[in-house]
This record gives sequence, C-alpha cells and structure tokens, in this order.
Amino acid sequence: MQDITASLERGRPKDLASGAQVLSGQLGKTIQRLRKAYNLSLSELAEQSGVAKSIISQIERNETNPTLATIWRLSQALDVSIERVLATSDEEPFIERFSRADTPRLVSEDGKVRLAIIGWIKTVEWLQWYDVTADPGGVLESDAHQRGSVESLSVTEGTFSVEVAGEVQRAGPGETLRYRCDRPHSVRCLSEAPGRATMVVIMKAAVME
Repeated sequence: MQDITASLERGRPKDLASGAQVLSGQLGKTIQRLRKAYNLSLSELAEQSGVAKSIISQIERNETNPTLATIWRLSQALDVSIERVLATSDEEPFIERFSRADTPRLVSEDGKVRLAIIGWIKTVEWLQWYDVTADPGGVLESDAHQRGSVESLSVTEGTFSVEVAGEVQRAGPGETLRYRCDRPHSVRCLSEAPGRATMVVIMKAAVME
C-alpha cells in the first residue's frame, strides 16, 4: 500500500483519478465480471480486498465514483493490474496484449492445477476459457454451474480424466472431452508428467436450446 500511496503523491493521481471518473460507467461492469470470473460473492471480495461490501455493490451499480486507492485494493484482490481495470472504455484497441503478470490465475484446492484466465473479461457471464496446467495427480473439483451449461477440455499435453455424475472419461493429446457442467464435476491429471489443456465453459446464456 505504501508504493501506491507514494505514486499518488508523485503526481499521477490527478490523471488516474479523472480516468476513474470518466470510466465509472464501465468500471462497475469490469469489477463485477472479474468477481464472477473468480466465483466470488460480494462478501468474499469485501473480505479479500478490505473494501466494504456496500461500497463494492455501489461500484458495480455505478452509484459511486471510487477513489483510486479503493480501485487498487479491488484490483489486488482480483489479481489484475490497476491499469487493466481502468482501461475499459468502449474504444479499446482492436489488438490487445497481456503479459503473464496481467493474466489472472486460479489454483485448485490441492495446489496442483492452475487455470490462467485467457478469455475476454466482457464475455465471462456466458463464455469463459482457460489455459490449464496440472501436476501429476492434480484434481480440480468444481461445483455445478448454471443449468444447461457445457464445458470442453481440449488436451495438448499429458492425459486427463473428467468425472461427472459418476461417469468417467479420459483424453490424451489432440482429444477433447465435452460434458455437462451444471452438476458437480472434476478434472484430474492422470499422466506421470505435467499436463496441459484448454478449458472452455459455455454458460447457459450462450447455449442454444
């Protein structure tokens, strides 16, 4: 926190603070999409960021213009750079480049499966995709998503299995498993070497009946 405070005092705050004002309409949507990408409730994000739940709710509804310090706390809790949170105008460049540090990551409970969120944040409510890396024996346990949602796991390295409702299927390099994810499911790395795959989640809103 000392670093961000120091930078504010050195002259950047006026530009960034005015940017927060201008982008407030998009800022709330960005915070909400990131929060949902991590499956965090308002209370959980409040606990992790130190920002009051009521303030976060107001930000998401665009009912307040948060200070830069508040945006910084939220960006730290959501594992993205503050510049990325603020860069949400409707005139974004056609080509965007993200560094490894700018890519949010999730980790399984056993610490052996890592998901880099490589999908576009604006689609997170209906389409999510991840770069999955897993150590041997790593397991990713997931709760049920919205009813009607579908998940695809395309394996590039190693061997993975997917279990849904007691049914288990496995896939190796070049193979894809597609399955309903609106019920508890798990992904396991079966190979003796680290595995890698691309996971795409199509939420109910995007699934054609």
